Amino acid sequence: MNTQNKKIVNLIADIGGTNIRIAQADAQSEAKYTNIETYQCAKFSSLADVIALYIESKNIAEAGINACLAIACPTDNDIISMTNLPWQFSQKELIKTLNLNSLSMINDYTAIAMAIPLLNDSQKVKIGGGEAVAGKPISVCGPGTGLGVANLIPITIGDKSQWHCVSGEGGHVDFAPVGELEIAVLRYLNDIKERVSYEQLLSGYGIEQIYQSLANKGDDEEEAPLSAQEISKRGIEKTCIICRQTMLIFCQALGGFAGNLALIMNSQGGVYIAGGIVPRFIDFLKASKFRERFESKGRLSHITQQAPTYVITEAQPGLLGAAAYILQQ
Repeated sequence: MNTQNKKIVNLIADIGGTNIRIAQADAQSEAKYTNIETYQCAKFSSLADVIALYIESKNIAEAGINACLAIACPTDNDIISMTNLPWQFSQKELIKTLNLNSLSMINDYTAIAMAIPLLNDSQKVKIGGGEAVAGKPISVCGPGTGLGVANLIPITIGDKSQWHCVSGEGGHVDFAPVGELEIAVLRYLNDIKERVSYEQLLSGYGIEQIYQSLANKGDDEEEAPLSAQEISKRGIEKTCIICRQTMLIFCQALGGFAGNLALIMNSQGGVYIAGGIVPRFIDFLKASKFRERFESKGRLSHITQQAPTYVITEAQPGLLGAAAYILQQ
């Protein structure tokens, strides 16, 4: 078949440590992607095997395939090594093996950031005041296994306006406590950690570490360690005083960190909270001092008071962002 006459397929994937979701980007679809399939990574020996199965099952092997794959690890080098899977591969070899027209490997938080301009009101929840200013920078952070961070900058190429993602390791900046309780948490972590970053609090294991610092401080220490899920559940349901205090500190620290992002990037387009933790307790976040801490930036508080904050509730932000990325190319 003549290459010029081939049907073009934009294949996208969101690759995690447990599951990989594969779909096809479609500018005409309201969701921006179609034909989604989910596979368990543990059942495959390589990424190429999973994608090859998808290509075969969708009968698109004869198409010209452009791929954009979002993955939770660095993507700057040809060799990709996944953190939570024994998968290692060469991007160049993957193109050859799967007979791809092109391949874009992007970080998972680049994908989540790229999804933000496509979100409608049903895919996000606003927390507090502020109003987004069109065409201004947008920031996103996400407590999960770690603390992901990315920023979107509007750019114009020729007569076309689009978004450029600036990613990095913002979750690893130094934690700055506010108030006696947070100072006590920092002192506890300083005794057991070489360095304390925001990720040491704003993540799943961060919730556990906040709890441990408070439990070790008082007389109500739990007999057995609690998981982040147990701590958040007990805290939100008000069945444990220490768990509740843990979650309040988590929300306040998250507000302070998100406000720092707004100051650094002048994020008048909004600051968004992603990740698998916060969407589980949005009402608790609203009732906490999250927004107060977000806005409380001294003489520059007018910047954070203007910037809105949202929690992303879209179930597949990685796929949506990968679709946005490849359709923008």
